[in-house]
Amino acid sequence: MIIGIDLGTTNSLCAYYSEEGAKIIPNRLGKPLTPSVVSVDEQGVVSVGETAKEYALMHPDRAASVFKRFMGTDKQYQLGNYEYHSEELSAFVLRALKEDAETYLNEEITEAVISVPAYFDDKRRKATKRAGELAGLKVERIISEPTAAAIAYGLYEKRKSTRFLVFDLGGGTFDVSILELFENILEVRAVAGDNYLGGEDFTDILVNAFLEEHEISVDSLTLRELGKLHQAAETAKCEFSDKDEVTIAFRYHEEEKEYTISLKDYEALCEPLLEKIRKPIQRSLSDAHIKLSDIDEVVLVGGATKLSAVHNFIVKLFRKFPDTSINPDEAVALGAAIQAAMKERNEAVKEVILTDVCSFTLGTEVCVERGNGSFEAGHFMPILDRNTVIPASRTERVYTLHDNQESIRVNVLQGESRFAQNNLLLGSMTVNVPKGAAGEEAIDITYTYDINSLLEVEVKVVSTGEVKKQVIKGKSNDMSEEEVKQRMEELSYLKVHPRDQEENRLLLLKGERLYEESTGDVRIRIDMWLRAFEEALNSRSREKIEDARRELREQLAGVERNI
Repeated sequence: MIIGIDLGTTNSLCAYYSEEGAKIIPNRLGKPLTPSVVSVDEQGVVSVGETAKEYALMHPDRAASVFKRFMGTDKQYQLGNYEYHSEELSAFVLRALKEDAETYLNEEITEAVISVPAYFDDKRRKATKRAGELAGLKVERIISEPTAAAIAYGLYEKRKSTRFLVFDLGGGTFDVSILELFENILEVRAVAGDNYLGGEDFTDILVNAFLEEHEISVDSLTLRELGKLHQAAETAKCEFSDKDEVTIAFRYHEEEKEYTISLKDYEALCEPLLEKIRKPIQRSLSDAHIKLSDIDEVVLVGGATKLSAVHNFIVKLFRKFPDTSINPDEAVALGAAIQAAMKERNEAVKEVILTDVCSFTLGTEVCVERGNGSFEAGHFMPILDRNTVIPASRTERVYTLHDNQESIRVNVLQGESRFAQNNLLLGSMTVNVPKGAAGEEAIDITYTYDINSLLEVEVKVVSTGEVKKQVIKGKSNDMSEEEVKQRMEELSYLKVHPRDQEENRLLLLKGERLYEESTGDVRIRIDMWLRAFEEALNSRSREKIEDARRELREQLAGVERNI
């Protein structure tokens, strides 16, 4: 079976296709969402999800989160004695989801369809694919999140000639995609977005407001204190869904400090973020050559769309209520599962032709002529414009610049800048040409880009007919099979915490945190409860452990409500 995975910035989840349609697979704690957090303790035990998130509150230097924002970059995360790139941390999350799926479905899972933001460039998409390989998965397809959401909403079953705008605001990324349906073809017309804008930024608004209100410098806070303040702000942000006013409480230097803010004031503070959201929407409409009024339906995806400030902004902007018939947290994973069923030729799934677009322009580096007859190097020549429907193939001809020139170097670039150095270098190739006068010899450069983000570059020397081809994988974008295998062994060396202890360990971590945050009689009681639970664990009696776990959970919940 091929499963669908939504690898998110804040939370991740997976789904499968059953006789009753696409279904979310609960994780080891019975919850649909697994926080995209990874921690490594002093013994080298790796934890993923809620346990890692709880551990991070006490040991922020040994945990990492929001690492999807830096997928495909050289940024490294130091977790104790270990260093990881984003794709390696993502591999831990994917492996946890894989194990959860295997336990729930009672079969081995080796293949998956994984979603990525539509605005992920080639480097980030390949890093995501590599993360899947490190987790022991064959990635059948990398699917854009808005496309997956469109499938989940069944947009391909709507009436003909319908235009949809998918508004996808997750924890750390924002995508807007315009799709058009005609007959059984669901075509992506345009995509735009921001890889550094999401729900986390709306939480940071409250964190910064709190610090400003109490004239506290962020540098005066430890990582642990900052983590606790962020958690308090996140809780307050979510409370806006049913409250017009929220209060953030935080203990700073043994003094309890509070900050109360109204929804109206919060929305005012969010204006700069909402303005950042407006720009990609305008850009996608421009690229699709349509007006705002041409959109027939707006679909919401991503947990951050639940925020009242965001929802109100959408209603005002589009002058219509968006479709929220599917939980925005789950839409992408469900769509990925349906796409997986399509890959398996599941007869229960209606066949639909899905088209996608180039998220970024693909081109090469050229010299341009100036008015005085001189030439200036380092300019970008587009070959496949952004939002070109793929698969696609385009050809451009370039000429020699110098007399007796013997070769031409083709730099394969991705980006939107006029200048080559500002764009992403995916790769390069060199072809030999016969000597001659400047401008006599020429080459035809053909870019062919497919739906799996594979770019074939063909260079043909016009005078000789000699052809050179290469599938561009990008500089440092791909590891060899041997390198993947070696890194998988390195990651497997770390002790991933056993599934059957996950719930118990999470509860112990919460108890330890609340013990440290409490004083006096409350601290004494927590210590007593924890010792009782540890005794039950040592007994290895399932009944005793379940009873003790239930009692400890209730006691700690009471303490947490009163802190």
